[in-house]
Amino acid sequence: MGFIMKVLCIQYPNCVTCKRAIQWLKDNNIEYTSRDIRAENPTREELEHWHKISPLPLKRFFNTSGMLYKQLHLKDKLADMSEDEQLDLLASDGMMVRRPIIVGDDFVLFGFRPAQWEEALKNK
Repeated sequence: MGFIMKVLCIQYPNCVTCKRAIQWLKDNNIEYTSRDIRAENPTREELEHWHKISPLPLKRFFNTSGMLYKQLHLKDKLADMSEDEQLDLLASDGMMVRRPIIVGDDFVLFGFRPAQWEEALKNK
């Protein structure tokens, strides 16, 4: 099976799921550029673009397992926040964003689901 040439993989090096995702990219000979989400968190502009090309609602971009998400009680607050407020919050700290993120020319995927990644990365 052939795959597209190159993607951006935004991940947190200490995250077990991110490590599995990187290994999956390597095992499938997919060329990628890796970016540490803590060192270079997604910008508001990136997040806005990804939201436009993703079928997901913005609330699904949040790392609901993260300590910061829990400390801020976002489970109870997100529904009342505007899209602008959510984007600002996501852009404020990379650990707020669900990961790994894989970005291609016309798609973005949040979280590691091998079947979903395979479908998105197959040459059409």
